[in-house]
Amino acid sequence: MSNAELSEVVHLSPSACHRRVQRLEKEGYIRDYVALLDPRKLDMPTTVFVEITLQAQAEEVLEAFEKSVSRIPDVLECHLMAGTADYLLKIVAENTEDFARIHRQHLARLPGVAQMQSSFALRTVCKTTALPV
Repeated sequence: MSNAELSEVVHLSPSACHRRVQRLEKEGYIRDYVALLDPRKLDMPTTVFVEITLQAQAEEVLEAFEKSVSRIPDVLECHLMAGTADYLLKIVAENTEDFARIHRQHLARLPGVAQMQSSFALRTVCKTTALPV
């Protein structure tokens, strides 16, 4: 949305609105601006969630895993978890064959992995990047 549109919505002058947005950027509340791409249009309609359990919880094991997983381009998100799995990955792929390639070339080579379980999303029911503020 443009600054003029935002200023109308929040009932401020465009210059006051622009100053406030700049302050939010400077203070780190607004971290980035992004374009949201449609994975189907880019031939990556398959979303796979991968639960990973490591062999140990030692700091060096966690660091090695995190460094390696952050280099995999198909991984959209990686979360350190509390619960049964140590990490939860969100991966996009063209199809099951493409995920098999990602698994062979990248996931199977991650350091410190004891167990991996993959779940394929059948349908996205709701999805947003907006925080509830």
